Amino acid sequence: MHQRPADLFRAPVLKDLASKIHLEPQPRTPGGISVQATGSQPPLFFVPTGFGDCSYVLRLVEEMDVDCPVYALPWPPFNNLCPPTLEAIAAETIVAIRKIQPQGPYRFAGYSSGGILAYAIAQLLLGRDEAISFMALIDVTLPANLKKISPIQMVRDVVLDSFESLDDESFEVLEQFAGQSSIAQLLEKGQQIGAISLDRDLHNEVVMYKRIARFHEALQAYQIPTLPIEIHQFYATEALFSSRARQAESSLCPEARSPMRGWDRLLSRGAITAVPIGGNHVTMMSVLENRKALARAISTPLYQRERSLTLFEVSKSVEF
Repeated sequence: MHQRPADLFRAPVLKDLASKIHLEPQPRTPGGISVQATGSQPPLFFVPTGFGDCSYVLRLVEEMDVDCPVYALPWPPFNNLCPPTLEAIAAETIVAIRKIQPQGPYRFAGYSSGGILAYAIAQLLLGRDEAISFMALIDVTLPANLKKISPIQMVRDVVLDSFESLDDESFEVLEQFAGQSSIAQLLEKGQQIGAISLDRDLHNEVVMYKRIARFHEALQAYQIPTLPIEIHQFYATEALFSSRARQAESSLCPEARSPMRGWDRLLSRGAITAVPIGGNHVTMMSVLENRKALARAISTPLYQRERSLTLFEVSKSVEF
């Protein structure tokens, strides 16, 4: 059984992606979305996935037990960046972060390839003499070769995945058509054969898919540095396979089979805490039992750090 490189950049629930695109267009100047408003400790910021989706945060935080405000960070506008770079996207995101928390230490979490954006944000903040006190990576793979698949081809694969409920003959027609078509043409073809309802406006979806391709163009060009931070890698214990995986594609990259998910190429093993979570890359978040386990696993180190800070502050006040 084979997996495509695009599977490394999954949204939490791919079947929800198309509906999110046309029902929830990105605001022009997005700021942080408050998911949990109160808490005595510094905020926890979740970055969007590699598909610009931050809806996973709402469900996950419902199961978490943390004494801090929690924010979801939508993608900033980067349509005018030519070409976009992950550093530029990170810099725009930091503007929104600092409106909420002017100075560190900062705490971040990222799911899927969005975790690499969280890492780029940390890179820029460290360069500005800020501190990063917590970095949670939720099944974030760092492939040795991000350029195995072009961003446009990756987006075509995602569009095809949304058509997997079709019968084999119709899916094969779309799969063959995808090789020579633009994203807009592929969506229009899907609408013509009944995979997408005729009353659905495809414009917002085309715009969003183009943004996804541009983000992954920036991701591929990013030279990932070694940073002086510790990370918590919450990795899925099961492999993710597409039900219509193409046999001609390469098999799952070795990094995605490792609990470290390839980050031990950059950081020492002592800087990585790898925590197994039941399910695959999608079901670790979409299945309630797995999501509860993930929420507990993220909450535990946060609680320990919060408790340590509280005890330190109490001891300092007693000394004074």
